[in-house]
Amino acid sequence: MFWFTQGLSFLPLFLVVSSSSTFIVCYIISVFRRDVDVLFPYISDTGANPPESCIFGLMTVISSCAGIATIYARYKFVERLNEEPVKVKPHLNTAALWLGMISCLGMCIVATFQETEVTSVHDGGALMFFLSGVIYIVLQTKISYVIYPPGSSANTFRARVVITIIAIVAFFPSILKSAIKQRKSLAFIFPASAFYKSLLSLSENTAIICASFVKQTQLHRHKEDKDYPFHVASAVCEWIVAFSFIFFFLTYLCDFQVSARSFNPSLFCFFVD
Repeated sequence: MFWFTQGLSFLPLFLVVSSSSTFIVCYIISVFRRDVDVLFPYISDTGANPPESCIFGLMTVISSCAGIATIYARYKFVERLNEEPVKVKPHLNTAALWLGMISCLGMCIVATFQETEVTSVHDGGALMFFLSGVIYIVLQTKISYVIYPPGSSANTFRARVVITIIAIVAFFPSILKSAIKQRKSLAFIFPASAFYKSLLSLSENTAIICASFVKQTQLHRHKEDKDYPFHVASAVCEWIVAFSFIFFFLTYLCDFQVSARSFNPSLFCFFVD
């Protein structure tokens, strides 16, 4: 028996392969066609123009479906662990499930609405994807701590802690690019409100939020641009957060394999309950 056929290990494996392939393939095609710069393009930039936009959309939707299946399998796995001595609060597991689903929905929105065509919807999807995704891995790391040792290993928990910290640190510079670009939309929704004024003041005066200084007007950037350093920081952080999600799901391989050997086989009868 191959290692990836144990339990449901093929689910996170397929998710990791499909997601990473989406980013890498679209990046290679867009660079080859000179649609984006070789260094530091945003992920969305690599899927903005056809034909890479078509590939980006199709592969992202496939990855989203794989993500939904993996997240649900993880949810049922933790739920079944509550039949053992380990107890995870049901609302914590349920919250992680819904946040994961919202993140996958955000992926579909990002893939369907290109940033050069429907910017506000695209950025809204990116916000859903990154914000929900970061909170999801935070909750799953907490769950890993609670279910240790029967449902997780010490090394797996440590790896998740490191990945989660990296994702949190890189999250703010990456996603504020999308939030700041929607100032006009926010002004329409919250006209003259204290919330909008506070958000606008934060975006303009907080120097540590690199993305708030970026004005995205084209797919190609130049080192002479005043906001180029902030664009680089924002783009790099975006790639870091995306691959943090990928590596986090990679850690599910260990749990699904161990659980297949350690628990009752009915533990994996998820989809017939």
